[in-house]
Amino acid sequence: MAKDSPQAPGIIAGSRGRARTARRILLTIAVVAACVYAAALLFLISQETRLVFESGRPLGALRPAPPFHQVELSRPGGAGQFAWILPGPDAGAPWILYLHGNSATVASRVNVVRYEGLRSLGVNLIAPEYRGFGGVAGQPSEASVTEDAREGYRYLRETLGIPASRIVIFGWSLGSAVAVNLAADAPAAAVVLEGAPASLVAIGEMRYPWIPIRMIMRNPFESILKVGRVEAPMLFLHSPEDEIIPIEEGRRLFAAARAPKHFVEVRGGHIDPADVDSAVYFGAVRAFLGTHGVIARRAPVTARW
Repeated sequence: MAKDSPQAPGIIAGSRGRARTARRILLTIAVVAACVYAAALLFLISQETRLVFESGRPLGALRPAPPFHQVELSRPGGAGQFAWILPGPDAGAPWILYLHGNSATVASRVNVVRYEGLRSLGVNLIAPEYRGFGGVAGQPSEASVTEDAREGYRYLRETLGIPASRIVIFGWSLGSAVAVNLAADAPAAAVVLEGAPASLVAIGEMRYPWIPIRMIMRNPFESILKVGRVEAPMLFLHSPEDEIIPIEEGRRLFAAARAPKHFVEVRGGHIDPADVDSAVYFGAVRAFLGTHGVIARRAPVTARW
């Protein structure tokens, strides 16, 4: 019978040593990975307000063409807020309450282009600024920007005495989620949403699939859970070229909305439809408001309903 080699204990000890070293390396990798993951998690939590709202921009010098003026709004607690008013040709015409998106102010060119195009439809327009934007004090959150939109609505109803049947709530980009939050509880003649996300938390989950976004996001803007409470007719404008809020998000939100509702495709991506596809864009708004008796109907306009 063969005897064990005198070197066997040394071989066994060496194997055990290598196994311990491998375990230490794997443990070190796991600890480093956990630390990196925790750091990424903490970064997203700490930066959520900046990433969602991109606020803090100064108001800027651009102003709409006259007639135009600024009014002061009174937020609860006495904090200041303002809104821009663009009167239309008829003081008795309907009002559009315009709610802008993130990374902008009421003075951003993308908004001014929309104001002036909408006013050309024969309506009056009011655009309230949010806290944290355009020099307004405060930190934005889903609750705060919704309350700021509500202050614009209250100004129309209580200060100017405008009936809800003459108010159109219009939201672009993040402002469309604010518009849904407002319109879910506030009656209106109609609601227009442009580049609308069905759920910001769902978009976050697509962008960061390895992070439990739903558990940590404080401003989920889940319009898809609220849009069914909006009783006013709704128009959805969305570009197939939109790389910021994919058109599939808009269609998901549209599917969850009550009838009557209309979906119109526009060219120009997320930012520029009011410029590059203005005839279809503003024609669709005109046709929608005319169809639902908000403004006088005119000759049919080609729109991709």
